Amino acid sequence: MSRRIYSVLAWAVLAVLAVYFLFPIYMAIVNSFKSEGEVYNSVLGLPSALKFDNYTEAFKKANMLRSGWNTVIVTVTGIVGIVACSSLAGYKLSRTRSRLSSWIFMLFVASMLIPFQTIMVTLTKMARDLGLQGSPLGLGVVCAGLGVNMAIFLYHGFVKGIPRELDESASMDGCGEWKGFFLIIFPLLLPITFTIVVLNLLWLWNDFLLPVLLLNDYRQYTLVLTINMFFGKYSRDWALILASLILSSIPIVLIFAFFQRWIIQGITEGAVKG
Repeated sequence: MSRRIYSVLAWAVLAVLAVYFLFPIYMAIVNSFKSEGEVYNSVLGLPSALKFDNYTEAFKKANMLRSGWNTVIVTVTGIVGIVACSSLAGYKLSRTRSRLSSWIFMLFVASMLIPFQTIMVTLTKMARDLGLQGSPLGLGVVCAGLGVNMAIFLYHGFVKGIPRELDESASMDGCGEWKGFFLIIFPLLLPITFTIVVLNLLWLWNDFLLPVLLLNDYRQYTLVLTINMFFGKYSRDWALILASLILSSIPIVLIFAFFQRWIIQGITEGAVKG
């Protein structure tokens, strides 16, 4: 009886949490099909008629093709840089047994504890001096540098679960360290790589603070910055804002749903191994 009561309470708590997290999504979807007047008059009510024109108008006004392409450049550049650098660094730091290797790894882990707000002024100045400010490609490079610490931490823990005998066998077969890594080790890192890719995809696609600091021209704006332009000083068309937010979220939701199993597996194994 006590186990049954515990199960009922657990499901009740989960149901309340599900409603709590899904209610804003429901509100965004419902209000995106309303007219501007309906949004202000009845936020919680259903639309009197589905206004699909909101999505067409939001797609045109937000120039989703251009801003979406800018977002893709930032996201792909950042993810490629993070995976390429952190996989090599995590592997090398995990396989090297020395005090220097341990100290370098601890520095990467410690940098995860530093709030971004404490370094954003210095980072903006460095990006300007290096010529990385004012372009989606430069923004992607900066994002790659900021994202390697967490990725190195996850790769480092995952590599510890891979036997060292594989490295020795590859060396005996004539594979150098680089060739052995890319042909033997990296394919075994695919679960944690999927995790790192999706987690950073969510961050880079939806990030607002870094783009607003480093992008100056509206033609280089990402989706989030373009949608922010709907917020005027004296007026806000919530129907268009919500429609554009839903359009920009669809690719991320689909990718996250597809890779969800690998995300959970990669986080669990990367955190537990070693």
